[in-house]
Amino acid sequence: MPKPTREKCTRIAMEFDEKWNFPNCIGAIDGKHFRIKAPRNSGSLYINYKKFFSIVLLAVVDANYKFVIADVGSYGRNSDGGIMQNSIFGKKLTSNALDIPPKKRLPRTDLELPYVFVADEAFPLTTNIMRPFSGDRLTDEAMKIYNYRLSRARRIVENAFGILQERFELCQKGIQVQPKYVDNIILACTCLHNFIIGGTSTESQNIASVSINLENDNNMNNALDGMTVREMFKDYFRSDEGSIPWQNDIVNRH
Repeated sequence: MPKPTREKCTRIAMEFDEKWNFPNCIGAIDGKHFRIKAPRNSGSLYINYKKFFSIVLLAVVDANYKFVIADVGSYGRNSDGGIMQNSIFGKKLTSNALDIPPKKRLPRTDLELPYVFVADEAFPLTTNIMRPFSGDRLTDEAMKIYNYRLSRARRIVENAFGILQERFELCQKGIQVQPKYVDNIILACTCLHNFIIGGTSTESQNIASVSINLENDNNMNNALDGMTVREMFKDYFRSDEGSIPWQNDIVNRH
C-alpha cells in the first residue's frame, strides 16, 4: 500500500495554510480513548485517567478532517506523549525516517522553517512537533497569539474525533468485544469516515497500514531544535507578513 509522500505532505500543508492559517503544517496529532469491554485478567492496563477501560487511537488528521495516519492499540493507562514516543510513527519521526519535505519559506518571507505537526501539551516539543506555550509562561502577547494560531489548527483533530464518534454509534456506547478485535474495528471506522468525507479507497486503505509500512527513508530535514522553531513561528505570526486581521481581538478578548 502507498506510504505518505512528500507531494501529499505539501498538499496538506497548503490546505492548512489556506483554511486554518498555519503554514508548513502537515497534520494535527492527538489521541482518542475508545471505551471497551473490560478485558479478562488485564488489571489496570486499560484503565485510563477518566477511570474507564479504553484503547487509544493516536491519529494525524489533515485540514479536511480526514485521517492520514492511524496508530491504534495502546493501553488506556498510557499518556498521549508516551504512546507517541513508543509508536512506529513516533520512532520514525524522531529518527528522521519519514518522507517529510525539506524546509520551506513561510509565505511572503525569506524565512525557511521545517514542516511540522501541531499538538497539545501532552506531546513533546521537537523540530517537527509544535505544542503551545504553557499557561504559566504566557508573558507577552506574541506567545498568546502563537497559542491561538496553533489551537486554531490543532482543533481539527479534535473535531475529526467528534465527527467519528457521532457517525458511529459503537464509538459512543463502547465497543463490546475483546481488545484483539477492537483495533480493526477502529481502523475500519477511520477508513469509512474518510470515504464518507470524500477520500478514495486507496487513501482509506493507506491510513490502516501506514504505521507498519513506512519505509526507512532517511530525511535529514534540518538542524533547528524545537524551541527555536517555535520562537520563529511565534515571531512570524506577530509580523505584518504572518498576522491575520482578527487575531489580536481574539487574544485580547481572553
